[in-house]
Amino acid sequence: MMPGLDDNLDDSLDAVLNTDDSSISSAALAVAEEPALPQTAVYIAPENAAGSTQSFTSTKSVENRYIHRPASIRSNSGNSLDGKKAKPIILEGDESGIARADSRYSRLNRSLLLCAIAIALSSINYGWVIGSVNIPALVIEECSDGPETWTGGFPSCIPMDSIMWGLVVGLTPLGAWAGSLFSGVVADRFGRKRTLMMNNAFFVAGALISSTSTSIVQLGVGRFVSGIGCGVASNLVSTYNSEAATVRSRGFLGGFQQLMILVGLFLSQVVSIGLSAAPRWRVLFAISAGLAIFQTIVLFFVPESPKFLAKKGRMEESLAALQKLRAGLDVSLEFEDLVAVLDARAINAAIPPPTLWQVLSGKTEVDLRHLVFCVLFLMMSQQWSGAKGVMFYSTEILSSTFHLTASEKKHIPSIAQLLTIGIGGIGAVAVIIGMNILDKLGRRTVLIVSSLSTSICAALIVVGSKLDLGPLVATAMYLFNLVFQSGAGFIPYLSASELLPYDVLGSISGLAASINCLTLFIVSFTFPILDTALGPYLFTLFIATNFITFLFGVFLMPEAKGKPVSQVVAEYQGPIRLVGRLGLGNSLE
Repeated sequence: MMPGLDDNLDDSLDAVLNTDDSSISSAALAVAEEPALPQTAVYIAPENAAGSTQSFTSTKSVENRYIHRPASIRSNSGNSLDGKKAKPIILEGDESGIARADSRYSRLNRSLLLCAIAIALSSINYGWVIGSVNIPALVIEECSDGPETWTGGFPSCIPMDSIMWGLVVGLTPLGAWAGSLFSGVVADRFGRKRTLMMNNAFFVAGALISSTSTSIVQLGVGRFVSGIGCGVASNLVSTYNSEAATVRSRGFLGGFQQLMILVGLFLSQVVSIGLSAAPRWRVLFAISAGLAIFQTIVLFFVPESPKFLAKKGRMEESLAALQKLRAGLDVSLEFEDLVAVLDARAINAAIPPPTLWQVLSGKTEVDLRHLVFCVLFLMMSQQWSGAKGVMFYSTEILSSTFHLTASEKKHIPSIAQLLTIGIGGIGAVAVIIGMNILDKLGRRTVLIVSSLSTSICAALIVVGSKLDLGPLVATAMYLFNLVFQSGAGFIPYLSASELLPYDVLGSISGLAASINCLTLFIVSFTFPILDTALGPYLFTLFIATNFITFLFGVFLMPEAKGKPVSQVVAEYQGPIRLVGRLGLGNSLE
């Protein structure tokens, strides 16, 4: 196996498999220009428990596998590039005499999906933590369920003003920022799965501290500790899924994290209806600990990331993990490719990776300033959209919009609480819609439409609030969450891995995650303060922020649809500049 050539071939294969027909010829031509490779590639695994060895041999040339494969044959699912049905790609020469499908061309399979769900239980817990304060907010901070009373050493509520409540809520994303700073280093040492298992200690500790709170300080500390767990989860769930995914399942699993966060948020709000009254809101916070303990048990049955194991030299374990993720498929050539890529990186290991300052200042071999700016902007724009403010404070906003009296607020479920549940549910539906249209329309087009629509919905919220039209405000909030989550809500999570080369991915991803969490902290903390100060004009700010995101999509956003990272870097290298115009899919050359 020749690592450098194999990387180029994989990039070209990705381009062929993910572009429309007009791009196939150029991609195939690029591969054809590469020098010939050996006719047979063999990987011999270490001895197994029985003392025997396994060898995986491809009797077809690497060149044939990538170039001379008929264009009509696309994947094991039977779909072809031209839309016609085709037979699955089968490897010949299996030692057992049984032909098996090549795992490199497989779509999402049952084993991979179950493992992704098990890993994403951390994302569900993340959603639970950020959503659990929404519906019971009035009970906790305003004692809307009745005067403060003490039972068994615990108060029925913890009265505070809007500034302190904003700080308590904002401490969760501040904790997430802290968690994002060290999660990558720990995961590179102990592994993705093991780090997530250890991370559940933060969810358990934060849940216990919050659920037993007797003061504002204790509640804030509990939210901060839970936030650390959220920050680690936000990094490692996407890392594991990207390393475990097949080429054809990366798009789906890329949005899977955001989907699971919204599922957790929705579930927390459904359960909140029965647990919002004092003192049952404490049980609502404690459930996060139960989710963490359950995931820890489940993760014992999930394989570690094959890429992590291979990087640590644990080849036999890496092969076994890959086979578990690709049950029923032949992983020999996929594992061969993985080893080749790692070998290529080992050859280049003597060259130190560029520092963060070198990347940001453009003092690298390839100037990445435009692409880095795009990644950082997208991660910031996700949080300044106002969507998280809706998630945190929709119950209070709708209670004010519908002018609920103190007795109506005590009635559970109130109309504000029921509408809040719907907002959470529609967000999960929106992500599923976005995941299905992303590869058809392209990242740039989806971002442009999503951000402009979000800005329009924010304007409708302002109009409804000013005219005191509760139904209009509620409808606009539903649409706001729908159009945001279907594009601008999850595209930022895909941006770093699709726009940046591997040698700078770690440092820039960490910086992007930090900016994302800090922006969320600012929005969460200031939202109730701005609500008090601006009243019906609160969402005027989010008209502006989402319109800025729209302008970014039109003039600066790169299009990564169907392109390997090397092609994206080649097209968009250089300083920050205009690369597009108001014609979806077009760019300025």
